[in-house]
Amino acid sequence: MDKGNQSVVSEFVLLGLCHSWNMQVLLLMIFLILYLTIVLGNIFVIILIITDVHLHSPMFLLLANLSFVDMLLSSVTTPKMITDFLSEMKTISFGGCMWQIFFVHFTGGSEMVLLVVMAYDRYVAICKPLHYSTIMSLKKCIGLLVASWTIGFVHAMSQMAVIVQLPFCGPREVDSFFCDIPLVIKLACMDSYTLGILMNAGNGVIAMTCFVLLLMSYTYILFTVCQSSKTGTSKALSTCTAHITVVVLFFGPCTFIYVWPLRITWVDKVLAVFYSDLTPLLNPCIYTLKNKEIKNAMKKFRNFYIDFKGNI
Repeated sequence: MDKGNQSVVSEFVLLGLCHSWNMQVLLLMIFLILYLTIVLGNIFVIILIITDVHLHSPMFLLLANLSFVDMLLSSVTTPKMITDFLSEMKTISFGGCMWQIFFVHFTGGSEMVLLVVMAYDRYVAICKPLHYSTIMSLKKCIGLLVASWTIGFVHAMSQMAVIVQLPFCGPREVDSFFCDIPLVIKLACMDSYTLGILMNAGNGVIAMTCFVLLLMSYTYILFTVCQSSKTGTSKALSTCTAHITVVVLFFGPCTFIYVWPLRITWVDKVLAVFYSDLTPLLNPCIYTLKNKEIKNAMKKFRNFYIDFKGNI
């Protein structure tokens, strides 16, 4: 096709989750409440960790970063989806679409690496407790956090380097509530089948590498835990259960979206909602319900609030 005769697509149309107006009004209320809960819940976890000196340790520094990444991930897609429920024509500019793709993969890639770092932190704490303060020093913890953000940025930029160069000249309907690579590639004015496979493979490499590292870490941790005392086993299993739950919730949808796509539209949309909204909502709940230190910090925060209110 002669590229000189191609018109440039200036915006895309997002088909959203459904077409029924009554259903969209219901979903508007649900996702508005959901998003506010995500933002407030994750901000609360971050503030709790910052203000309580007993939580100033590598484990909780990593948890605060996880809450921050989750909040960013949800903020990339959910506010746009909520406002689109009020619009008959759900459009997004070409630049806005590209930025959505970038930040989804930036935050997603960073979170994958961050979960590996958190698994490493638990491995050192449980398997090498006497050397924990030396191995997981504050300097090393910050270095690992910088590495997770850097890898996420490089991963997102590698995806964008390909996407922005594709010719878009005709179809512009994205059958989802946000722009994502597998859906946008299909709209390119070229044979995109091979490119789609290569892009999914690129996403699969980082996802499967992180998943294998996580699997190895928790297998070794559980093996070590089984050989320890019952008291230590109970505490370690409680911590590991929370981490493994988060890993499954995060990597499950990612696997079926990028690594092993099912190519069933409504399933893809449900998985996308789970990935961008439900996981960021559940992460603070899982960690606060499973972690004794967080529970104690919440009690102190509540008592401080009650005393402060009583003195006014």
